[in-house]
Amino acid sequence: MSRINTPDSIETSPVGSQPLLEAAKRQLGSVPNLFRVVGNSPAALEGYLALNGALAKGSLDAKTRERVALTVAEHNDCEYCLAAHTYLGKNVAKLDDEELAANRDGRSTDPRAQAALHFVSEVVRSRGHVSDAVLEAVRNAGYDDAQLVEMVAHVALNTLTNYVNSVARTVVDFPAVPARCAA
Repeated sequence: MSRINTPDSIETSPVGSQPLLEAAKRQLGSVPNLFRVVGNSPAALEGYLALNGALAKGSLDAKTRERVALTVAEHNDCEYCLAAHTYLGKNVAKLDDEELAANRDGRSTDPRAQAALHFVSEVVRSRGHVSDAVLEAVRNAGYDDAQLVEMVAHVALNTLTNYVNSVARTVVDFPAVPARCAA
């Protein structure tokens, strides 16, 4: 059971969150529990959705975004986000089971993606204080400064949702994927 209220419906959510939740429902077909928990604060929901939407328009493709989300969720031991991003990785980004399992460990079967996930893992582990060698390696894999900034922004966005879900103990409404806690 969630430790922070998860409104049963859009109508029982705070008034300021209702139009945002309606938009999410139109886009996704349903409203994930994470959105309903974050929606306890219309300001937090608006901020989360705005950053998520802006980053979706960035230069990182859906596969990279889902790989990053899985790596961060595993580091942060967030079962909700592991379940959600495994589902999205498989069904939206079309990542196979081997890749999804590797991504949870901050690895990839694709060498370029491997460099990105190593960078992301180091960002999480060092709280942003990555070494020159780590930065050089991800650049050598072909990532530019915009993509590096976007990776850091994805770490922040995913850490936000990981922490909200961990504090709230949000009920998982995706097929469950237990955390292994690779951190």
